[in-house]
Amino acid sequence: MQRSSRLETLYDAHAAGVFHYLNGIVKSEADAKDLLQEFFIKLAARELPPLENERAYLLRIAHRMAIDWLRRHGARERAESTHPQAVFATPVDPDAAKLSREVETALHALPPEQRSIAEMRLWHGLTFEQIAEVQRIPLNTAASRFRYALEKLRSLLQPLYDEIRP
Repeated sequence: MQRSSRLETLYDAHAAGVFHYLNGIVKSEADAKDLLQEFFIKLAARELPPLENERAYLLRIAHRMAIDWLRRHGARERAESTHPQAVFATPVDPDAAKLSREVETALHALPPEQRSIAEMRLWHGLTFEQIAEVQRIPLNTAASRFRYALEKLRSLLQPLYDEIRP
């Protein structure tokens, strides 16, 4: 496959997921768009090896770029204190809209290292092995951060569950 054709294929298949992942870390749609552009410029400049798991490979690069961006901009504290951005499309049903807002708020209440692992596992479908590889952390650390994220999400969303449970 030609280099430009392969890059187009990777873009079509993964740009939205990489953007969502970057946006979840940097907490700014404009900055995430800039990082996504920089991400694909870097990919275009390198010779890509045969990839067993494209998504894990691309998220590992995106993760490093986002962390570097946070360091360069001194934005780690700002990323943790900003208001949640919409992760889900706004539903028409008011109950669904409330549920969506509550879930978004709960996700953004997680520490960044737990939130990023939860997003990779739940939204991107990565295994703990792949997450550990992407974030360059031990497998047990990835699994325990996910467990802590789920526990926190359960506790944050329990009142909502109690409210809507029949």
